[in-house]
Amino acid sequence: MTLSTQQEEAPLEDLVASARTGDRTSLEAIVSRIQDKIYGLSLRMLWHPEDARDATQEILMRVITGLAGFRGESSFLTWVYRVAANYLLTARRSRLEEQQMTFEMFARDLDAGLSEGPSTIETPVEEALLLEEVKVGCTLGMLSCLDRPHRLAYIVGEILELDGPDAARILEIDPPTYRKRLSRARQDIVAFMNARCGLVSPDRSCRCRLRVRRAIELGRVDPRNLRFVSNADRARRFAPVLAEIRRLTRTRRAAALYRSHPDPAAPESLARKIRLLLASHI
Repeated sequence: MTLSTQQEEAPLEDLVASARTGDRTSLEAIVSRIQDKIYGLSLRMLWHPEDARDATQEILMRVITGLAGFRGESSFLTWVYRVAANYLLTARRSRLEEQQMTFEMFARDLDAGLSEGPSTIETPVEEALLLEEVKVGCTLGMLSCLDRPHRLAYIVGEILELDGPDAARILEIDPPTYRKRLSRARQDIVAFMNARCGLVSPDRSCRCRLRVRRAIELGRVDPRNLRFVSNADRARRFAPVLAEIRRLTRTRRAAALYRSHPDPAAPESLARKIRLLLASHI
């Protein structure tokens, strides 16, 4: 759906007011403006794009059918994230969560997945995209070592950089509890990355370029169907971004690396399905 300039600039709360009167155009505009944010949160929580797509569809329908429940006690986007959080904290396990990964297991997997040299496999995509795919897939997978409450606190606090009161509302916990949860999650991620990841700790041996060949052999990376990245220009520009990340203190590098990921966009197939569901809902 293409939004008009007025729809792009209108406060979401104004669109909600119009949608409540039955204005379908406003409802479609709301969905269009929030779907990528919900998909991004879902992808970071669940890792696999198909799991994230299914979760996004369910969350969007909960938002659409629950608009009457928005009472303006927070921003509409905060309310949307709370609806998403409630779903993501209780949804069935994603396919990666089924592996019940711990940091110890993840470390062993990293150690076993290094090649002795860079990939020499001929692929239909350039190396920069493969390196970006490995980087994003690996670092998102790392988040699955946190339990869901801590993972969600880390995502909203460190990656999305939502302020503390809003994050606490989204998680429906009091601010001191949120701060403790975020602190524990941050401590675990920073400790693991500092100990293992060559991107944030140049003295560590793990490098994305040493993982590409093994990732392809194991089917974790499909050069013909990349899960997480598609923009080659952006992937080629990672070297200067990494240099900036390494200028930060070690405690800040992990979050900066996550924030350097491409912004996830909901697949067009989902957008089409939501439009059909909207047509049947109204």
